Amino acid sequence: MWMIRNSGGENIDLFLEKGIAAVGWKEVGTLSGHINRDDVVAKVSSAFPDYKPRKAFVTGGQLYRMAKDIKIDDSLITYDPATRNYHIGTVKGDYGFDNANDEGLAHFRPVKWQHVIERDKLSPAARNSLGSTLTIFKVPHYVEQELNNIAVGKIGLPLSADAVEDRALEEEATEEILLEDIKTRAKEFVKDKVIDLDWDQMQELVAGVLRAMGYKTRVSPRGSDRGRDILASPDGLGLEQPRIAVEVKHRPNTQMRSQDVRSFLGGRHKDDRGLYISTGGFSKDARYEADRASIPLTLMGIDDLVDLILENYEAMDIDARALVPLTRVYWPS
Repeated sequence: MWMIRNSGGENIDLFLEKGIAAVGWKEVGTLSGHINRDDVVAKVSSAFPDYKPRKAFVTGGQLYRMAKDIKIDDSLITYDPATRNYHIGTVKGDYGFDNANDEGLAHFRPVKWQHVIERDKLSPAARNSLGSTLTIFKVPHYVEQELNNIAVGKIGLPLSADAVEDRALEEEATEEILLEDIKTRAKEFVKDKVIDLDWDQMQELVAGVLRAMGYKTRVSPRGSDRGRDILASPDGLGLEQPRIAVEVKHRPNTQMRSQDVRSFLGGRHKDDRGLYISTGGFSKDARYEADRASIPLTLMGIDDLVDLILENYEAMDIDARALVPLTRVYWPS
């Protein structure tokens, strides 16, 4: 089984619609024909002269995996950070290159996507293993077995002796890769904590972030939000601009659709600004509806929300920080 990470999840819909898994680095060109790993690294260095030798080596190795190491009938897994779901499929064709395709879809493999597994169903060890920042990497045997067990409904089935042994082994990593790996895993852990909040706590957390950004907030009481959950403005009364109407939907497994966005927009004043937060993400038609809105409107999924929290955490008040307690980690520069 191979993990293919897809640009922070932005290409996941295309993966599923087109029946592919793909990576970028289009400038490298096709990797078809008789080509070895050194050839690919040389092509990467030529296409990206600003890459340091080690980065060119790592990138070349990942592209070589896409073109040569991955075989027909191998399993593939990819992650959608917006929905916090892993998608598992089977490779159904040889490597291909499409120069006319989007940057993130240039080097591709045909895939039959078959299973969807919620991140919360995995053991902590499996979650950690799948958090590598490498674009393409081989999934450890014990994680593959755990994923396959869950896919067929055998949650909690004991792992084989080999899988248990594999779980005990750690891969060596350089400081650079390890740091990026820790950053990625840390963000996923923060997302786990945010997802675990109840609706009231989520609303207070969002209000706390807005206060840290310099706004004063009014949180609507339960059951009478009149179409908004939070009102943010410089004066806290909504009399000074910008006046931001904020809707918070805390439904981790439910995407907001176009009708939800239209409903939110229906009660807005022409001078309002809109912020719609959904921990379950947004459908394509919802994003289209936001793009054509009559007022400035920002849609924010769980990834964007966590980024905003991390950017403003030090300025958040103690009550807001208490909802998602975080510890500063120092690393040698």
